Amino acid sequence: MPKIEVNEKLFFSLLGEKCTAERLEEIFPTAKAELDEWDTSSGDPETRSIKVELNDTNRPDLWSTAGLARQLRIHRTGIIPEYDFLVPIGQSPKTAYSVKVEESVRKVRPYLAGFIARGPAITDAILRDLIQTQEKLAWNFGRKRKSISIGLYRPSIIKWPVHYRGADPETTAFVPLQETRRMTLNQILAEHPKGKEYASILQNEKIHPLLVDDAGCILSYPPIINSADLGAVLVGDTELFIEVTGTDYPSVALTASILACDLSDMGFSIENVDVSYPYDTPFGRSLVFPCYFQKKVQVGLPAIVKLLGVPVSMDKATDALQHMGSKTSSQGETISLSPPPYRNDFLHPVDVIEDVLIGIGLGNFSPEKPKDFTIGRLSPIEQFSRKTKLSLVGLGYQEMIYNYLGSKKDYIDRMGIDPSLVVKIQNPMSENYEYLRNSPLPGLLGTESISGKAPYPHRSFETGKVAIKKPDENYGIVTRQYLGFLNCHAQADYNESASHMASLMYYLCRDYSVRESEDSRFIRGRQAGIWYQGECVGVFGELNPAVLEGFGITMPAAGGEIDLDLLMQE
Repeated sequence: MPKIEVNEKLFFSLLGEKCTAERLEEIFPTAKAELDEWDTSSGDPETRSIKVELNDTNRPDLWSTAGLARQLRIHRTGIIPEYDFLVPIGQSPKTAYSVKVEESVRKVRPYLAGFIARGPAITDAILRDLIQTQEKLAWNFGRKRKSISIGLYRPSIIKWPVHYRGADPETTAFVPLQETRRMTLNQILAEHPKGKEYASILQNEKIHPLLVDDAGCILSYPPIINSADLGAVLVGDTELFIEVTGTDYPSVALTASILACDLSDMGFSIENVDVSYPYDTPFGRSLVFPCYFQKKVQVGLPAIVKLLGVPVSMDKATDALQHMGSKTSSQGETISLSPPPYRNDFLHPVDVIEDVLIGIGLGNFSPEKPKDFTIGRLSPIEQFSRKTKLSLVGLGYQEMIYNYLGSKKDYIDRMGIDPSLVVKIQNPMSENYEYLRNSPLPGLLGTESISGKAPYPHRSFETGKVAIKKPDENYGIVTRQYLGFLNCHAQADYNESASHMASLMYYLCRDYSVRESEDSRFIRGRQAGIWYQGECVGVFGELNPAVLEGFGITMPAAGGEIDLDLLMQE
């Protein structure tokens, strides 16, 4: 979970009250936060930091001093700040500043948002907070700068309009931050510390994105590094140009709104920037940022009462949402909520009900003892899974346990399957955990890839949940209990796997048959589908050499998978 450090003096000034540690522990649950560390015994309050752990990855607006203070302040006072600089989607007021996006960045990093902030001289505390917010948003919300990255500049030294265009990485050169020599874009990726850290985002692209002003001076090389000439912000500056680039437009627009609202809360005035495109975007070809693009969400009062389990009046529900920062209107028993400009996490009416709960206060719900007495016992599928495990252990296999989330590289690329077969998470925190697995085999193969020095044969298995796409099911997916097994040694082949399958089915008391199968993960002609009661419940055979090569496995391997939910039926 994200952790941030907030400057003590800045935080309390934005919060509107000075708190003790006990008071912070009392109010932090409103923002799903916990006090991690705060040493008040030494140092100056102007330089001391409060360490905070945040327990919600869906609220990137809380990952800053201003954002955290805003949520706590609104909950205490019920006063929602007004941000009159926000422009609704579809409106295009005249602005003094503009960015021209060129067609050349469309395929590599197509979207940009930005704004100007003017205000008091930037203090060391504010600059540190801006840098921290920039890093947290780009790393966690932006998937290590892949989907969003942020740049800060001094607008007075920029010749407007700014141009966002593609560049040849072999010939384009500038002096990046933390350097004194001109470097080409490819040199930056190969030699600069930041370039090496984020090289994977752009190293396979023929055209790289570049932000330049109207005089041709380079501002930055998104998402890698700013230039040393125009890309440095210092303590004492009174104005900022902030841009956000990325591959996901709602995330880019939301990040710009979060930063603009934070700076507005700190006393800065926000000026809009017009961004024009030569191609279509989800929000149109010409947009003025910061913008308000959130859609209203509706929820019925009966649903709130049912889920919370206590009587809640319409006034109490709308007041709770007001104390969470959302504006509401009601008609009959339906509440219509307009999310704050810095939030885009209302994906379902249940998210609104959660805000009602937090707005009322967790301490205002009395604990209740369960009314029904139940006896815990294993579910039928768990009992069947344990019987399966016992049989495989008897056959010489070792049990493994893996995560249910993984990467495109492991679940799709290395397995050589159609990406449309695997469920992708809409807003993952990391590209390493952005897909729900549809098979236990990638985990088993991953372990085998690092077990080359262990004595052979290697026999491993796992029983666990997988997510299978099924259009006729609710939400289009179904969760199944699967068995996956892998046998790896010099003589591993179809016949050995077939004999193990026969033994397993004997101990499970299941009559089965095999039929010809064409699963791309296995060698054609050396695989078979497992049929039970007229339905295909699994597959086994010799693993495709391309799959083994993808995982770096040099030894022959055979294995398979079975849907235990289907096999359990008698």
